[in-house]
Amino acid sequence: VQLVESGGGSVQAGGSLTLSCAASGYIYRTFVMGWFRQAPGQEREWVASISDADGQPSYSDSVKGRFTLSQGKAKRTLYLQMNTLKPEDTAMYYCAGCDIGVCSVIPDVNYWGHGAQVTVSP
Repeated sequence: VQLVESGGGSVQAGGSLTLSCAASGYIYRTFVMGWFRQAPGQEREWVASISDADGQPSYSDSVKGRFTLSQGKAKRTLYLQMNTLKPEDTAMYYCAGCDIGVCSVIPDVNYWGHGAQVTVSP
């Protein structure tokens, strides 16, 4: 499975960006995708993902209410609408693919994209 992100960029605080992730290759029926991010000097952290069990999105507390996750057809595309962006949202955002589970912890991730940079200025 290959994951390719797009849509990163630079915005001022309060602005919006949308990230996209496209998956190619063979995927299992239980395949799910999510987003993680990593700021300079910090560990990679989970942002949001969709559960295979109920198809519902989950969000970290830091983005809940501001970010919205949605999925395209056949679970091959994932979108992250980011609103009311803050400087602390500045990070490299990585699309993650998991063959099973909720895809909210790094050990469960089977596939990573190369990342999309999001920079939010004050």
